[in-house]
Amino acid sequence: MMMSLPHCSLQVNAVPAPVSLEIGYVDPKGGQGGPSRGPVLVPEMGIEDYTLSFDMSCYGCTLILLDEDGEVAYTTIITSDTLLLPSTLSGEYEIQLIPADSSIYFYGYILF
Repeated sequence: MMMSLPHCSLQVNAVPAPVSLEIGYVDPKGGQGGPSRGPVLVPEMGIEDYTLSFDMSCYGCTLILLDEDGEVAYTTIITSDTLLLPSTLSGEYEIQLIPADSSIYFYGYILF
């Protein structure tokens, strides 16, 4: 007698969890009468385990991870759409994306 198994669905490719980013200002006065009032597109970023994924607007940005004491734990320049972080990172970090030649930066928090 042959038994049929119930239909199962298996997700092979997990989708990275989105990282919510806010806008910060390098110099609140903007040096020239304040920050730009035009629309700012916040880049999209996701994380899965120790892999960050970015949209193309992040290319050339400096990525900085600050530990709970505000000390730099990791820094690099983003050159592709994914970045593997060191597996030695543990705890909560503030993540900053700093575009070159900009008075703004983007920040959020990630937990390992």
